[in-house]
Amino acid sequence: MIERFQPTSVPPPAGPYSAGIKMGNLLFLAGQGPFDSNGERVGATFGDQARATFDNLELVANAAGTSLKNVLRIGVYLSSLDNFDELNAVMAEYVDEPYPARTTIPVALRGFDVEIDAVLFVPDAS
Repeated sequence: MIERFQPTSVPPPAGPYSAGIKMGNLLFLAGQGPFDSNGERVGATFGDQARATFDNLELVANAAGTSLKNVLRIGVYLSSLDNFDELNAVMAEYVDEPYPARTTIPVALRGFDVEIDAVLFVPDAS
């Protein structure tokens, strides 16, 4: 059975997709950016934007019964690879070893500097 997760604490999707889809013990998170629940951009610095983005991913993960501590894979999209080192520092605040697999790609983002998607493990509720 497929379950959809769209907490009101994150911005609504900008198209026909879900913030999170769970199948079995896997949770697939759509790309999140540095936006509040109203879709307004937040974060004056790259670090602020990255933290807001990870916070949004965490909110969807929590709604599905897991957290970024169980992340298996992360896809990162940066407006500039000049932010790569700062991304690594911020990401280390949210994930533990063994670190997830990750791909980082420079892309043309409109008005913000980072978008992140993820795949997580959802432990069985006991």
